[in-house]
Amino acid sequence: MSTISKANFNFLAKLKKNNDRDWFNANKEEYLEQHQNVIDFADGLLLEMNKHDNIETVSGKKSLFRIYRDVRFSKNKAPYKTHWAGGFKRATKQLRGGYYFHIEKGNTMVGGGFWQPNKEDLLRIREDIATDASGLRKVINSKSFKDTFGTLDGEQLKTSPKGFDKEHPDVDLLRYKQFIISKKFTDKEVLSPDFAKKVSDTFKKMRPFFDYMSESVTTDANGASIV
Repeated sequence: MSTISKANFNFLAKLKKNNDRDWFNANKEEYLEQHQNVIDFADGLLLEMNKHDNIETVSGKKSLFRIYRDVRFSKNKAPYKTHWAGGFKRATKQLRGGYYFHIEKGNTMVGGGFWQPNKEDLLRIREDIATDASGLRKVINSKSFKDTFGTLDGEQLKTSPKGFDKEHPDVDLLRYKQFIISKKFTDKEVLSPDFAKKVSDTFKKMRPFFDYMSESVTTDANGASIV
């Protein structure tokens, strides 16, 4: 299984110091070499992922995000990202939740969840929480969840969403607009031969959370499928 190389981190460090098109074009071969290193890693990760989940993403290369930044509406005009990132989409309408990985010296993390749920999905999730939040609380209060991810993250409203009681006992969960979980890794872990397996194992530990949320957005109040 391919590992992330020290040379990869070195390239990102140089790119951070020389974030301009002239330097990038002069060092295009090094970029292509390190990009391939990440593709190989992502291919290995995809193989591991398909052992325990049904992934729609067809290759490591397809999972990667472009290194080129969209600077049209940003004050920061640096043309390139100084990290690698990618994501895997789960297959079928029944399996919800997305996987994400971010590789950067001193700031590597993996995450998953629901970044921008559409209004219909968000309403279904909130309705389930308002009716009975015990299932979600059981997941996020479990030892495995806390040891791996700590807490549930994501943007929140300052008060209860429209149509929900601001005095509801589970208003802390109802306020979420996003439902995200994540885990950080040290540089030593990233460069280790078993990093892809560690990431896959972390993603696997997201499954109870994904299973709960998937059921919320794909079934009605009686448990019948709506997709």
